[in-house]
Amino acid sequence: MPVPSTDALHAALARVNDPEIKKPITELGMLEAVDATEDGHVQVTVLLTVPGCPLKDTITRDVTAAVSEVEHVTGVDVRLGVMSDEQRGALRDQLRGGQAEREIPFARPDSLTTVYAVASGKGGVGKSSVTVNLAVALADEGLRVGVVDADIYGFSVPRMMGITQPPTQVDDMILPPVAEPSGVKVISIGMFVPGNQPVVWRGPMLHRAMQQFLGDVYWGDLDVLLLDLPPGTGDIAITVAQLLPSSELLVVTTPQQAAAEVAERAGAIALQTHQRLAGVIENMSWLELPDGTRTELFGSGGGQAVANSLSRSIGAQVPLLGQIPLDVALREGGDHGAPVVATDGPDSPAATALRGVARQLARRGRGLAGRKLGITPTVRA
Repeated sequence: MPVPSTDALHAALARVNDPEIKKPITELGMLEAVDATEDGHVQVTVLLTVPGCPLKDTITRDVTAAVSEVEHVTGVDVRLGVMSDEQRGALRDQLRGGQAEREIPFARPDSLTTVYAVASGKGGVGKSSVTVNLAVALADEGLRVGVVDADIYGFSVPRMMGITQPPTQVDDMILPPVAEPSGVKVISIGMFVPGNQPVVWRGPMLHRAMQQFLGDVYWGDLDVLLLDLPPGTGDIAITVAQLLPSSELLVVTTPQQAAAEVAERAGAIALQTHQRLAGVIENMSWLELPDGTRTELFGSGGGQAVANSLSRSIGAQVPLLGQIPLDVALREGGDHGAPVVATDGPDSPAATALRGVARQLARRGRGLAGRKLGITPTVRA
C-alpha cells in the first residue's frame, strides 16, 4: 500500500486552525511531528499552548478529520504535548507582531478596527442584550467581531453568549474564548471570578482591568470591537474615552421619556470626551400582539427624542438606528446563551430589527484620517 504523501499531510494540517487563535497550527509552531507508516497509519504530534488546554478535544478532532481525508491514510493517532517556555515566548512575540507589550492595538492611528462603546443612561434598558445580538449579527455579515464586557460590576455577556470556558493564558497574553458558531471573541471579568461573586473595585482597579482587556488580550485582526459599558457616565466611560479616543458611542434607551432624559446625558459625554456618536437604538419599543396591533408599554418617542437632542447638542446628525420591539425570544436567548439573531428567523420581530441595525453599522466605513496610505511624495523635474 502506498505511503501517504508528506506534502499532502502537511497541506491538510495547514487547514487546521487553533480554535482560540484562529490561525493554522502549522504557522503557530504547534505541529511538532507527522509520521506515516507503510500501512497508511499516521501519527501527528501537536503541542498545546498550555497544559490542560480547554479545547484540546477540538484540536484532536479537527486534526483527525483533516488527516483522514488524505489519500492512502488508513488511521490517525493524535498525540498532544505542551510547548516549552521558549516556544510559548516565540508564539507570544509572533502574535504581537513585534509590538511593545501591553500596547492597545485599537488605539493606534492606523488601526482598521471600528470600536463601538455601547452606552446607556440607566440600567435595565437591555443594553447588554443589544450588544451581544449586534455582535452576532455583525459576524453573520462576514465581519470579525470581538466583545469586551466592560460592565465590571454587572457582567452578563458570558452567559448571554453561552460561554463557559475560561480564557487561556500564554505567559502574560490572554486568549479570549470564542462563542460558537458565530466566532465572536469575548472577554469579561466574569471569566475570572468564581461563581457569582461580586466585584468590589474602585476607579484605579477598573482602569487597570480595561487596560488588560484591551492590551493583554490577543484579539487578532478584528473588523469591529463592541464594548458593553456600565450604565451612566462613571469611571469606565471615561477610561474608554482615554484609552480608545477613536471609539464611537452607541446609545441605548427605551421609549419612556424619563429613561430618554437619562440616556441623553450618557450620550452628551461625547462633548467632553470628543468621541463620535454613531447613533441611538431604542429598545422595548412596543409589544406586537397576535392580532397584529402594537401596545406601547413604555410610551413612545424616546429614542427619536434622544437622537434629536444629541444632534442639536453636538451640531451633527445623530441617527435613530432602529427600534427593537419587546420579544420573549430575545429574553429567552439571553438566558440560554443563544442570541436571538442566531436562532430565530424572520418570525422574531426583535431579531429582524437587530439585524437591520447591524447591517447599517456593517456598511459604515472609517475615514482615512490618521492612517498610513503607503504613498511617498515625489518631486517632478
